[in-house]
Amino acid sequence: MTMTAVLKDKTATSDSMDSVPEFCHYEDTGCEVSDACLNCPLPQCKFDDPVWYQRNRRLARDFRIMYTIQQERLSMEEAAARFSVTVRTVFRILQRCRNALSSADSQQFEVFAA
Repeated sequence: MTMTAVLKDKTATSDSMDSVPEFCHYEDTGCEVSDACLNCPLPQCKFDDPVWYQRNRRLARDFRIMYTIQQERLSMEEAAARFSVTVRTVFRILQRCRNALSSADSQQFEVFAA
């Protein structure tokens, strides 16, 4: 049945058309960042831009690794073994951290350190 037929049909009920969003049941279950969307500390939803979320989440992890390396004075080999990555990945992590620190405020990544 086409939309014009539904509109012309006097027996068509409001159930046959989309209902107004206000009348739909929506349960705000949140995600791993926050228990509810309205309480979320992120500047945008992780589902709206997954690439943005993954990039910032990786940078938060990288900052934790860099902080651990500095605090515990780990060698590159020790850090690689501790975090189950290769030595080359440790160098990449440190480079990403240096680039991020020079271009942005590291405080913005604390939200992703869940």
